[in-house]
Amino acid sequence: MLAVAGLVSGFVSACSPLIEGDGRALQPLSSSVKTQLSAMGSSPEAAMMMRIYKQDSVLEIWKEVPGGTFKLFKSYDICTFSGELGPKIREGDRQSPEGFYTVTRGLMNPRSNFYLSFNLGFPNKFDRAFGRTGSNIMVHGDCSSRGCYAMTDIQVAEIYALARESFSGGNRSFQVQVYPFRMTPENLAVYSDSPNFAYWQNLKTGFDHTEVTGRPPTWDACGGNYVFNASAASGMPLDARAACPALTRNADIERLVVARQSAQQATYDLAVANYRSNQAQQAQDTAKREADAILAAERAEAQAVAMADRNEAINQSVNGFGDAVGGFFSGLFGGGNSTNNGSSAPMSPINPAIVPPVPFTPPQR
Repeated sequence: MLAVAGLVSGFVSACSPLIEGDGRALQPLSSSVKTQLSAMGSSPEAAMMMRIYKQDSVLEIWKEVPGGTFKLFKSYDICTFSGELGPKIREGDRQSPEGFYTVTRGLMNPRSNFYLSFNLGFPNKFDRAFGRTGSNIMVHGDCSSRGCYAMTDIQVAEIYALARESFSGGNRSFQVQVYPFRMTPENLAVYSDSPNFAYWQNLKTGFDHTEVTGRPPTWDACGGNYVFNASAASGMPLDARAACPALTRNADIERLVVARQSAQQATYDLAVANYRSNQAQQAQDTAKREADAILAAERAEAQAVAMADRNEAINQSVNGFGDAVGGFFSGLFGGGNSTNNGSSAPMSPINPAIVPPVPFTPPQR
């Protein structure tokens, strides 16, 4: 039902003319979007959360519903992003970031060069602690990216309006969770050998907190990792690079997260075993194909050499036979340099002028 409503919403928005100029930040939400929000028990003014999955090129908007939990409102196909799976490291690497970000009203850009945009807030506290650099990392329109997440103008107009209305409802920020892929045990198994695996496991912990609570978690950083729904027992700020101090956590939430992760461990272990078995089989198949190709090439080369030798032998045989036949007929008909006595001197020609006449003998009667 949500998927159908989302398609209708996108169609209506696509049919509505976009406002240009300075008024584009006031692009209204379509009646269809408002109806869909109402049907799920939410409203334009309710809190929102955003999730981005690089591998699927999908941006999701989640909205708060009665009871304080969040439900998926709509998915948008990302027009383009730059780079590959993995976090952004430095300015100019053309890599789109991954992690947890907080967007405030001040990060909204109503006069963007890319129709409309908002800054993700990269680098955040965690990024800065590891020396990651970059600036103006946006979600924007114009479908062109150099480290940003680019949408179509129609899409970004609707997303921007959803954020604007959420701020108007009294919400001071919305959380953006950026993942390399959907955080399933099967997907993690595929990338279990990646140098980013430990980082992605850390991001999955935040994902798990969201899944068990139905809400975006609070996040901070210490000990070189994100920590979720936790704070220093001392009340002091956390240092992202220093070891985590004693933390205050919600025991019920932690219990749910641990239970979820434990339940997925067996699935993950099996997926890793299957993935590595498949990789090994693929490696064997590749090696066999390569060996077969080499053998076929060697056979083809041997056949070519044998054929060349055979042709040469035939040519020599034909040439020898031709020489023999030519010599025979030359000797038979006096050709060449043959002599009448076997010497090398040429035979003297017969001169008809010096042959004596044969006398005429009359017939006897």
